[in-house]
Amino acid sequence: MIEITESVLMKSDDWIKDNLLFFRDAGIQVALDDFGTGYSSLAYLKKFDIDYIKIDQSFVRHLKSGSDDLTLCKAIIVMAHTLGIKVIAEGVETQTQLELLQSIDCDYAQGYLFSKPIPTNEFEQLLLTNLDKPFTEN
Repeated sequence: MIEITESVLMKSDDWIKDNLLFFRDAGIQVALDDFGTGYSSLAYLKKFDIDYIKIDQSFVRHLKSGSDDLTLCKAIIVMAHTLGIKVIAEGVETQTQLELLQSIDCDYAQGYLFSKPIPTNEFEQLLLTNLDKPFTEN
């Protein structure tokens, strides 16, 4: 998967368009990072055949039941799913955030709740020591 930010996508010059199409033709999925923080047109979601939208952590950080952030996350998820796009929430740090996102049908989450960034060699070791365990137990 390749990630591209809204701001880069907004430039929408031929080089960006050609490379995104090249990646698509090569079977590489495209994620639109930091969704909701820029000024992108929703038409870009269709024009560039985006596979994933990554909800910016600024919407997830203060997530709580009944909050405007939860309403915005839900609206993004419903819109994305209607367009056939999967959704990843960024910056998930608490079990409560995860449960709220699951309650509004968010597809995936990433953040410190699961792991802090780690160097490549530590990641490889983590994989090697957990190959025989289901991912959900790690």
